[in-house]
Amino acid sequence: MHPIIQKTVGGLSAACYGRHFFFGCMVFGFILYVSTKSGPVNPAAWLLFVLNTFLYPYARFAYESVVGFIFGKNVFVVNAVLFMAVKFVSVITCWMAAILIAPLGLAYLYFYHSKRLR
Repeated sequence: MHPIIQKTVGGLSAACYGRHFFFGCMVFGFILYVSTKSGPVNPAAWLLFVLNTFLYPYARFAYESVVGFIFGKNVFVVNAVLFMAVKFVSVITCWMAAILIAPLGLAYLYFYHSKRLR
């Protein structure tokens, strides 16, 4: 495998990618269900939905890296309903903007693995 692809696309562990891909598929399934009820969908939109689903794990990695940097190892005790609502909004937002956020995650993975291998 080419080193750039190995450091970026292969940079997430299989468990991490699989977990986030599962949630990306859940969002895709929800969008699929809603869109089939509202009529035909543009093929370009379907392509974007599929692309967002595959890029979602990298977008989520970038999001979690930024949140981890900002909040550090602090623990916040909050209402479970509020926590789940914020989590739901962050998942939907990361999925919808995966095509924009994922390149940041892939770049971070590349530089992280390049630095580590030296």
